[in-house]
Amino acid sequence: MDKTALPSDSSWLVMVRHGQSQYNLENRFTGDVDVELTDLGRQEAQKAGEQLKHFHFDVAYTSTLKRAQESLTIILNALGQTGIPVYKDAALNERRYGDLQGLNKADILKQYGEEQFNLWRRSYAVQPPHGESLKDTEARALPYFTKEIETQLIAGKNVLIVAHGNSLRTIIKTLEHISDEDIPHRELSTGVPEIYSFNRRSKTYSHQQVPV
Repeated sequence: MDKTALPSDSSWLVMVRHGQSQYNLENRFTGDVDVELTDLGRQEAQKAGEQLKHFHFDVAYTSTLKRAQESLTIILNALGQTGIPVYKDAALNERRYGDLQGLNKADILKQYGEEQFNLWRRSYAVQPPHGESLKDTEARALPYFTKEIETQLIAGKNVLIVAHGNSLRTIIKTLEHISDEDIPHRELSTGVPEIYSFNRRSKTYSHQQVPV
């Protein structure tokens, strides 16, 4: 029995946040700093690939940052699907944290207090100094998703995206109809697949569990 069988009018969309990076490990604001995966991050990507073993993808998307690209490569190797087209675009890059990038989150929390720290880190519209808000990230990631990725789903393709916590959250915000006020509470763990079925007739998305 095919555990990933869908009706003929539906496609799969799977999104994965990259595995743990060196700055994740060190509790630093990463943003668009191009840091490496840790060994644990590579293990997380491998596990994601194993969890997706029942899926066949037609096309994949990732950012221009190497932690996402390496995670995608590991996942596709685990799936034995390295021959599919892969598109890389900065529209899917992580939210830019500006002056906070590279700084330790605990130090910033201590220096500026919990309220300001949370506004910079997780609010929808507040920009960190010289950085992007989640709203700014949405303004580049969501149009790219609609124009390039959703078009593939409408064409009947199964799509894999491996990118970043915030760029993916902006897409999920739309797919799950999450409000500006509630999106700060939507967590994405490193290396954990978020799976959606897409109905081409209604153009609606349904969040699914990983088949076991």
